[in-house]
Amino acid sequence: MKSTDTIFALATPNARSGVAIIRVSGKQAKATLSALSGKTEFVPSKAFFTAFRDGSGEVIDRGLALYFAAPHSFTGEDTAEFHLHGSPAVIKHMLETLAAIEGLRMAEAGEFTRRAYLNGKMDLLEAEGLADLIDAETLAQKNQAMRQMAGEASKRYSAMREQVIRVLALLEAYIDFPDEEIPESVLSGLTEEVAHARTHIENILADNRRGERLREGFRVVICGAPNAGKSSLINALSGRNAAIVSHHAGTTRDIIEVHMDISGFPVILTDTAGIRETTDEVEGEGVRRALQRVEDADLKLVLFDGTTLPDLDATSVALCANNAVIIVTKCDANPSVRSHKLLFNNDILYVSSVTGEGMDVLINILKNNIYSGFNSKESPLITRHRHRAQLEQALVNLGRFSVELPLELACEELRQAAVAIGKITGKIQVDDVLDVIFKQFCIGK
Repeated sequence: MKSTDTIFALATPNARSGVAIIRVSGKQAKATLSALSGKTEFVPSKAFFTAFRDGSGEVIDRGLALYFAAPHSFTGEDTAEFHLHGSPAVIKHMLETLAAIEGLRMAEAGEFTRRAYLNGKMDLLEAEGLADLIDAETLAQKNQAMRQMAGEASKRYSAMREQVIRVLALLEAYIDFPDEEIPESVLSGLTEEVAHARTHIENILADNRRGERLREGFRVVICGAPNAGKSSLINALSGRNAAIVSHHAGTTRDIIEVHMDISGFPVILTDTAGIRETTDEVEGEGVRRALQRVEDADLKLVLFDGTTLPDLDATSVALCANNAVIIVTKCDANPSVRSHKLLFNNDILYVSSVTGEGMDVLINILKNNIYSGFNSKESPLITRHRHRAQLEQALVNLGRFSVELPLELACEELRQAAVAIGKITGKIQVDDVLDVIFKQFCIGK
């Protein structure tokens, strides 16, 4: 992939639509626009209506065109945009026409945004925020992505990195003058500043993975014994038949996920196989997967069949510790179910997927748990594992720093800490980090 190439791609979905936008970015963008429109003079950033023609003079379509002169474009390069009718035939004709122009090629995934990063139009965090904005399905996800795109996190990471570099610069100054003794007050101040940086990073890491959970979704897992009503409950909560409901135990053998928007927050609701001892190989794999999802859950809905009380499934009882909501199902089939005394420290919710009893209460419980999981006055700094890994590395380096070390070693620890923090925003350019990030983008972005 050469950044000197002129690239093009469809920037809107490849489907029938009212309007389709095709972008061209690079040194040949203006010449390409001229060749297709027949015009030679353009007012930057001002749209004009024209007919677009292919190499043989045939009209591809009539629509709007814009020219953005470098560096005043998304990529920082000369850029042209073609706003066409969203007909599959028109899109195909335009892309084939562009591909036939010497020096133009189809963009790779994320290449437009990668060029924007390389040309200083955004840093890595802002680029990731853009990717998250495109993928956002809820209001909370959209708001988090917008804040990251606006550079809130970048400013805080930059300030953190600059703090480490200040200490490093002062120590390196003394390396150049080995005969000079470093005053005790200076050493004390440097130690205090590094300790402050460590505390700051520790506080960021102790965020209960709030940013990552908001980006990926709050995981709610429905679990319990076979035939406890798990599939009926996920169908009732999601408002559709996501899971097969049967009176035969063990019907659900794999993981079923439903993505929901609850008060603007993303929720992944998971139905699991009934947890029990089994000799069936397929069902056994389903149970293993169910237990893994239970382990990873932000919240567990542990179900007990109301028609079998007061008998309690011991395996399900064991799931009730930690972040669990205990639910007794099928209350419509056994109205006297509340008379049974169940020995749980948790509150017990009685529901019926048939009559809807208890469902409003359950939704409110979900909302309260989601709010407590995401509620914070500050927007999260960590939204991806990559950010967390680099902060953890910086913390290791700062933890090894000591003024008792030889100056060269002390400086190296600070230097590595600054590099780790810099990798989050892209201050330190590392090709493999860039590849991981930009391959997540769609072709036209």
